[in-house]
Amino acid sequence: MSDDNSLPFRRVLLKLSGEALLGDQSFGIDVKVARSVADEIKQAHELGTQIAVVVGGGNIFRGVSVSAGNMDRASADYIGMLATVMNAVVLQDALEKIGIHTRVLSAINIPQLAEPFIRRRAIRHLEKRRVVILAAGTGNPFFSTDTAAALRALEIKADAILKGTKVDGVYSADPMKDSTATRFDCITFQEVLEKRLRVMDASAISLCRDNNVPIIVFNMRTPGNIARVVRNEPGMGTLVCLEKP
Repeated sequence: MSDDNSLPFRRVLLKLSGEALLGDQSFGIDVKVARSVADEIKQAHELGTQIAVVVGGGNIFRGVSVSAGNMDRASADYIGMLATVMNAVVLQDALEKIGIHTRVLSAINIPQLAEPFIRRRAIRHLEKRRVVILAAGTGNPFFSTDTAAALRALEIKADAILKGTKVDGVYSADPMKDSTATRFDCITFQEVLEKRLRVMDASAISLCRDNNVPIIVFNMRTPGNIARVVRNEPGMGTLVCLEKP
């Protein structure tokens, strides 16, 4: 493993949606996809960057989804948090099968599956070259895993948030629906909020803006892209930052 001090990011937080583990399924976890995601993380990890991961649970259950029906919102959100723990354990297994030491830290106390999230413990694991998977969101209902990613990035003092998506950056409109949508190479947090672009939810964007934590939005489906973003290769996605360079 490399410890290249010239890398632009010493420590990053990778935000993955639960849907990233779906594959071609409509529900649940595709273990083969989890293994390919683990391979991508391994490539970036071996460059020397410390990596924490926040994974969503939308492939299993989402508190604001149709499947939640008329459930109490807090109860539904807690079920969603449990879904993120399931995804985290699957990803941990996939990473450890390819030789990457991994720890799952959960905001909900589940000692049989994960360590409790303690900020200093998470940082220590990262310093010991372990990939840290942060599960159960913030541990509170009414907060998305986007907000959890922003909060955890601040707590572990990450240099950037890497947001893996289905497209290669932030667009003026949904490129899947609007052929005239244009991609931004760089955009400010304020512009994201004003234009109501769906990068992350408003709470997460505001947290990152107020604490100057850049977000890089990139295409997770292209092999090798996590490592390319870690190396800060030109043209890799969209940079969301406080001020344009």
